[in-house]
Amino acid sequence: MRESYRFGIEEEYFLADRTTRGTPRRSAAAFHEAAKARLPAAERELLQSQVEVATPPSASFADAAATLRGLRNDLAAIGRETGILVFAAGTHPLARWARQKYTAAERYKNLMRELRILGRRNVVCGMHVHVEVPEPEQRIDLMNRLLPTMPLLLALSASSPFWQGRPSGMMSYRLSAFGEMPRSGLPDLFAGPADYARYLEVMVRAGAIKDATFLWWALRPSARYPTLELRVADSCTRVEHSIAIAALYRCLVRFCNRRRDWNRRMTGAARAIAAENLWRAQRDGIRAELIEFASGTAVPLPACLDAMLELVAEDADALGCVAEIESARTIIAEGTSADRQLAVYGDAPQRGLNNGAALAAVVDWLAEATAGSGA
Repeated sequence: MRESYRFGIEEEYFLADRTTRGTPRRSAAAFHEAAKARLPAAERELLQSQVEVATPPSASFADAAATLRGLRNDLAAIGRETGILVFAAGTHPLARWARQKYTAAERYKNLMRELRILGRRNVVCGMHVHVEVPEPEQRIDLMNRLLPTMPLLLALSASSPFWQGRPSGMMSYRLSAFGEMPRSGLPDLFAGPADYARYLEVMVRAGAIKDATFLWWALRPSARYPTLELRVADSCTRVEHSIAIAALYRCLVRFCNRRRDWNRRMTGAARAIAAENLWRAQRDGIRAELIEFASGTAVPLPACLDAMLELVAEDADALGCVAEIESARTIIAEGTSADRQLAVYGDAPQRGLNNGAALAAVVDWLAEATAGSGA
C-alpha cells in the first residue's frame, strides 16, 4: 500500500526586489532565465513576479521534502545572484496589483485577454497536491465527498494576511482574491463521471473554456493525470507545513476511497455549510470554529483536527506517513505562517519601523523561512 496513492506537490513562490522588498521594479528576466537553465522543475507563472516548482510523482514524503528544500535553496541562490528574494506565501505583503506584469507566453496572453482586470489582480500563490486515485473514474465521487475537509486544510496552510500593503484582517486573504476568478471556489456537486463529462463537453463546445485546466476549483480531477488535485491551500512558507498538509490530504483520499459510505449523501445544504466553514477558515485560520453539519454545532479547529487524524489513522499507517500527519498538530501549537507574519509586523513599531519597513521585515522573514533559516 505504501506504493499506491502516489502524490506530487506543486508550489508557487513570489519574487521580491532585494532592495525595495516589493515585486521586481524591472523585469525578472535574469532570474527566470537562470532558473530555466538550471532547474527543469521550475516554471514561469502568470505574473513575472512568480515562479512555480513541482516534485515528481512519489510515495515518499521524505523524498518530497528533500526535493522541495533543494528547489527552494537553489532558487534562493539564483535570487542572490540576480537581486531577487524568493518566498512562499499566499499573498505578497508589499505587492500592488496595478504594477504587475504578466508573462509573455501565448497561454498567459490569452488568459489576460479573457480575464482582463481579474488577471492583473490575481497576485496570489498556492500549493497544489496531486494524489493518484486507483480507479480514476471515482474522482468525481471523491471530489463531492471531500468538500467538507477543505476548510481545515486551508486553515492549516494560512499564509496570506496582507493585501496591497496593509493587513487584511484575514488569515488567508488569497482565497478571497482568487475568488474573483471564474470557476473558482468549491466545485458544484456532480451526479457522477457522466454528469461531469457532460458539463465539461458543454463548456468546451460553447467556447467558455479551452479544456479542464481552466477549471480553477479548490479541488478538481486533473486533466493530465489520474489524480485528484487539491488546490485550496495557500503556498506554505515552511516545507514541514507543506508536507503535513499533503500527507493529510493523501490519507483523506485513501480513506474516502475505501470508505465509500462516508459523506455518501452530499447535498446542497452540506455543500453550503462547507462554504461557510471555508469562509471561517479564511478569516480566522487555526482559530476558526467549524460547523458540524450533523450536530449543528461549531467546533474549535484543534478538535476538528483531532477528529480528522483519528479518522485517517489506519490510512496513515498503511501509507507510512503517521509522523507527517501528526506534525499538523505542531502547526496548531506554533501557529501558521500568517500568525508569524502578523507577529513580525506587530513587533515592528517597537523597533521604530513605519508601515512600509514593517512589511519589508515580513518579506525578509518569509524569504528566510522559505529557505529554511527563519526562526
